[in-house]
Amino acid sequence: MKVLLQLEQFSLFLGCIYLFSRLKLKWWWFPALLLVPDLGMVGYLINPAVGAVIYNIVHFQGTAVVIGVYGWSRGNRALMLAGVILLAHSTMDRAIGTGLKYFDGFWHTSLSNGVFW
Repeated sequence: MKVLLQLEQFSLFLGCIYLFSRLKLKWWWFPALLLVPDLGMVGYLINPAVGAVIYNIVHFQGTAVVIGVYGWSRGNRALMLAGVILLAHSTMDRAIGTGLKYFDGFWHTSLSNGVFW
């Protein structure tokens, strides 16, 4: 089942590449921005619970969809880009086997159960 979920997320990642192409931006922006959502890990400097909450808000796919759709409804390309990048990043993370974080530690995720991969 885990492999099927990873394949599903990878297909969504490919969809994000398509959505990015529709924004008519230079292609180098995609890889340059793809890891920016990992700045959500700074909460782990406080403690694992705060880190998990901040990380999960940034990596929750609903957050990406709301930001992207709101940007689309307003004709705001910056918000559309933010939504696409957030969604691409979270699907990429899930495709490699990581997921949303539990409060007890960084490596305990919804897909990894405490062990990376």
